[in-house]
Amino acid sequence: MNVRVVACALAILFTSVSAEAQSRRTTSIAAAVQRPVTFVAETGAQEHALVLPLSGAADIAVRAGMLGDAERDAIGRAIAADNFKFAAAKTLSLRGIGAWTRILIVGLGDAPTAATYQDAGIVAGRALLGEKAPVTLAAKGMPTTAITEFVTGMGIGEYRSDTFQASRREAGALAGTSVVVDTPAQAEETYRTRGRALIDAMAWTRDVSNQPANIIYPESFVASARRQFAGLAGVTIEVLDVPAMERLGMGAITGVGKGSARPPRMLIVRYRGRGAPEGGPIVLAGKGITFDTGGISLKDPPNMGNMRMDMSGAASVTGAVLALARTQAPVHVVAIAALAENMPDGAAIRPGDVLTAMNGKTIEIVSTDAEGRLVLADALSYADSRLNPAVVVDVATLTGAVRGALGDEYAGLFSRHDALAAQLTAAGDAVGEHLWRLPLHESYAKDTASTYADIRNSGGDGGAGAGTGAHFIGEFISRDIPWAHLDIAGVAYGGANERKPDGSAGYGVRLLERFVRDWKPVEAGK
Repeated sequence: MNVRVVACALAILFTSVSAEAQSRRTTSIAAAVQRPVTFVAETGAQEHALVLPLSGAADIAVRAGMLGDAERDAIGRAIAADNFKFAAAKTLSLRGIGAWTRILIVGLGDAPTAATYQDAGIVAGRALLGEKAPVTLAAKGMPTTAITEFVTGMGIGEYRSDTFQASRREAGALAGTSVVVDTPAQAEETYRTRGRALIDAMAWTRDVSNQPANIIYPESFVASARRQFAGLAGVTIEVLDVPAMERLGMGAITGVGKGSARPPRMLIVRYRGRGAPEGGPIVLAGKGITFDTGGISLKDPPNMGNMRMDMSGAASVTGAVLALARTQAPVHVVAIAALAENMPDGAAIRPGDVLTAMNGKTIEIVSTDAEGRLVLADALSYADSRLNPAVVVDVATLTGAVRGALGDEYAGLFSRHDALAAQLTAAGDAVGEHLWRLPLHESYAKDTASTYADIRNSGGDGGAGAGTGAHFIGEFISRDIPWAHLDIAGVAYGGANERKPDGSAGYGVRLLERFVRDWKPVEAGK
């Protein structure tokens, strides 16, 4: 064998091993920064940070039995002096009261919901990241479900995106949280059977989204997912490599991956829990572009580094199924992660090329930067022909146009099925991940019509970019299968705020987990 070939092969091997080792290491670091949680019936005033979730001043007496009269009076005076209104997720931080290192008051609003409690917990978790002292959460008098949501929120809020700042993360390891409740055993059981799994699934989703493309690429994404699902009952995993995808006729995803030294993969994770309904699964398909240069249609350099997060859809659908599997939910669900890297080398596809998807539909390439819809074309074709799905929802950071329309408050929802759209919207509202339905206008078919192929992968400049992208994806799933497309490009990642650090928001994990649990079958066309 040629010496140069051997050297190249060894370099690729060592790079792969190094990336795998780095991925394992960063995962272990991420797990170390979460506060361990215990549930107790009583605790005294200690050198802890105290969290008081309150709907009004009257709650102080109910929540904080461990406080003395002088401490409660001091808190009441501080609330009055600040004119604190107890609005949902608003905070007031107090120091110098009793033995507590800090007292954090968190508003719950007048009529808190599950989403309100979790959101308030997220804000509290973020606010306490700088506290080295242990934390006491005063939760007496709160319903068990409310406590679980608040503690779950705190765990989600504790996530940090400084993965590669190892010394900083290790120095910032967090002490534990003691949750003071009326019925500790009941609250702990509720938390352990769902909340903890959701925190861990969110953390994994954000980790793989935040990690750079030299660490997370199609093969290492698959390896990381395998580790997360290892040993979970009811889970089966199938991975399609390039030869397998070529045998199935998946010319769209393999076309996207041609320009990269990192070959594409199709990851299919099926979870069927005990007591799941009969019939086909709920299919969640995610765009998994582990890095997007735009291909031959090269992106502008500014902010290209954020394109490591162009696989957020794949991460979210996989994370949602992970949360369901870890809680052994009685559901039947499949996550499909369509994974590829979009690079511009001499083998890359070009504008003007024609690809053939798994369902036989031909695609004219107008822009190689409209690649997410290509990998989803084969993912949906696979679901249609191989999985007998009850419903299909695809999730993608698909277009900048959706951000222009909806900003960073809503993801775009497209569907031909009103009842499905209503269920997704309700699930989003229930967890605080909101959707706004946008049209699938009949004119989009004309916008994506091609002279040379069955369809083209872009509607051209100046049109409804998010809508034409959704229309394109919808052409690869049968009309009699309920289908929806979520464009999460505006909400998947961004700068730090009181609810998240820089980077991935993990958007979609909670929404999809709730949607799958609450799913009610709908008739085609409804």
